[in-house]
Amino acid sequence: MAFGGGFLSSQPPLVALDSFSLDLHETPAQITTIAGESGSGKTTLANLVLGFITPTQGQILYKGVDIAQMDRRQRMTYRQEVQAIFQDPYEVFNPFFRIQHTFNLAMRHFALAGDKAERRELIEDALNVVGLRGDEILEKYPHQLSGGQRQRVMVARAYLLRPRLIVADEPVSAVDASLRAMILDIMLRLRDEHGISFLYITHDLSTAYQIGDNMIVLFQGITAETGDTGRIIENPQHPYVQELINSIPVPDPKVKWDTDIRLPAEETMRIQGVEGTADGCRFYPRCPHGMDVCLEEQPPLIQVEGDHTVACYLYEDGVEERVKRSEK
Repeated sequence: MAFGGGFLSSQPPLVALDSFSLDLHETPAQITTIAGESGSGKTTLANLVLGFITPTQGQILYKGVDIAQMDRRQRMTYRQEVQAIFQDPYEVFNPFFRIQHTFNLAMRHFALAGDKAERRELIEDALNVVGLRGDEILEKYPHQLSGGQRQRVMVARAYLLRPRLIVADEPVSAVDASLRAMILDIMLRLRDEHGISFLYITHDLSTAYQIGDNMIVLFQGITAETGDTGRIIENPQHPYVQELINSIPVPDPKVKWDTDIRLPAEETMRIQGVEGTADGCRFYPRCPHGMDVCLEEQPPLIQVEGDHTVACYLYEDGVEERVKRSEK
């Protein structure tokens, strides 16, 4: 996914997501975490999956059909079965309408109920799933709700359509610790009790560890490491992921947090790739294990164990000899 530099700009296009591949299976329902720092391509991925933007290369297939080539009926089904939860619910709701309007609009658009009584029953069921009651919520305006209530209303609104996948883009970053735990628990129950999968986008590795089944760590639009969430966080292999894990302070006052993060001296990449992207490893300028081969080509995903893969030449056969040569 590339973004152009503008009509009058001489800057090359910026590749926000490069050579990315992801398979999400309908059963069993799983929570797949997309993690990484700001600018890694997480939100670009969410926008692609939700159909807000179209890829400059590649395809997004849903049940074998390219979403860019779907007819009207297929697109309506896709929009119903793939829902979203955003970081700031206040920007989602129209402040001029009551909460009831938000649910009614969705039900009319997708023709979910035949009469008013059936609509009310479906709405009450969705609110109950997130721990809210209709008589306390539906007649209020968005500004009359707390941040946690607005966030749960947005989850209920997504669940109302009985989706197969929910794209959750930083859903707990704007709430306090107690509400964070509540929303994460709701996501787990939706997965376990209702068979809904999640694409959970976050920079918070602690919440990813709590609820994630699988994890993909992005760095500047490139996949750095993939695999089981627990395995990656407990035993990270990619130097970038190791730095991310080591930067998290231990919640123990007796344990000193190592703030002395040692990085190699900054150096300019010796090559420039097509369309402004580096042919080599994008983490090379910050990597303590940089080798000559890292400047030649972006490392492929190398299998470490099971489904655990790492985009790093350290795990390629013959790396010991390369390390010796680079140290001379």
